[in-house]
Amino acid sequence: MICFLTQVAIRYKEELEKLQRSVTKSEGDLVLSPIKTPKVWLVGDGWDDDEQMNAPKGTLFIPFSHFPPKKMRKDCFYHYTPAMITPPTFMNLHSCENWLPRRVMSAWRIAGILHASEGWNVHECGDAIFSIKKVWEASFHNGFQPLKLPIIDPY
Repeated sequence: MICFLTQVAIRYKEELEKLQRSVTKSEGDLVLSPIKTPKVWLVGDGWDDDEQMNAPKGTLFIPFSHFPPKKMRKDCFYHYTPAMITPPTFMNLHSCENWLPRRVMSAWRIAGILHASEGWNVHECGDAIFSIKKVWEASFHNGFQPLKLPIIDPY
């Protein structure tokens, strides 16, 4: 039997408790990391400038929000927002968001397209998410492809 341990460093105790409540025993236990300055940060909309400036040199910022983080550091790296390559059958599509390459669409827009094309009557809100496996299968079935991009150099 293989056991997995997930280490999570969370700034606020309330967020850790909320995350621990949402994880089932089959997914494993969460452990609050004693690491004070992790090198990979998942960042969202509530992230402020002071937090970014407190990150150690060489940190990788990976956004999970609609918009990419503001690039304030020359000694850190910034990843694109979640996105996929659009199907070649999409016509007159050049760019959806000005921070993504051409013919690449953000995951948020793709989710709307998939819900409509698949006829899903499901609402995702907060921690409630639809079947990830179904979403991946539907995205491939509809011609979307994974996006493999290099990490964005800040300058």
